[in-house]
Amino acid sequence: MLVLLPPSEGKTVPAAGPRLDLDVLSLPELSGPRRACIDSLVTLCRTRPDAALGILGLSPRQAHELERNAGLETAPTAPAWQVYRGVLFEALDMAGANPRARERLVQWVLVWSGLWGVVGLDDPIPAYRLSGSVNVPGPGRLASFWREPLRRAMAEVTTEQVILDLRSGTYTASWTGPAESTVAVRVIHEQGERRTVASHFNKSTKGRLLAALAAGDAEPSSVAELVDAIQEAGFRVETAQPRAATRSPKPRILDVVVTSL
Repeated sequence: MLVLLPPSEGKTVPAAGPRLDLDVLSLPELSGPRRACIDSLVTLCRTRPDAALGILGLSPRQAHELERNAGLETAPTAPAWQVYRGVLFEALDMAGANPRARERLVQWVLVWSGLWGVVGLDDPIPAYRLSGSVNVPGPGRLASFWREPLRRAMAEVTTEQVILDLRSGTYTASWTGPAESTVAVRVIHEQGERRTVASHFNKSTKGRLLAALAAGDAEPSSVAELVDAIQEAGFRVETAQPRAATRSPKPRILDVVVTSL
């Protein structure tokens, strides 16, 4: 199974660790585009700090993020699961997972990123600030920049694997999994007879769902087996209404229905 996660805007800054080494990151064929992104981001933040704030969508109070970006190549790194600290990663709780569950998560997960394209949970990265929606001088719009490199790189890792796509729309724009083997999850908040697409519960539910799958025994190799595994993990799942017909088939959507956190 392959699981796709979004990154988090919030990062934990490693206090110590080796410098960035692109050669040790997952999917090393992405090293060229990664280098281009790093060089462009570092140059922007070092030479045009005022413009960089606007381009990166930061306020003056977040100017320290520019200094962090400018020092990417010499900053200490830590495994990606320690660096990302948003709601989804807190709910996933890699630090509290038993060794077997943690090993499965490392094997399963790729985290999407505007800077790296994708990284594995154990990949050593520094803290940085770059949303996948940004238009960076040089690479341009990152979703477009990463589309072709990711198409080539992902072709080798998606063969005969079921894919659980937990990404946000910002990151699905750069790559979409094969329709026949991909399941996207939508979290639905049910309050009596009223249902809404969850906002507050969305990321935390996805993190808890993935943690439960890793702690279980299932090794799903098809969409049907993945649906069964999600249900066995204690989640209420419904198949969403099919999308309107399009030229390119879209992945199946599963609704995970929650009433509370």
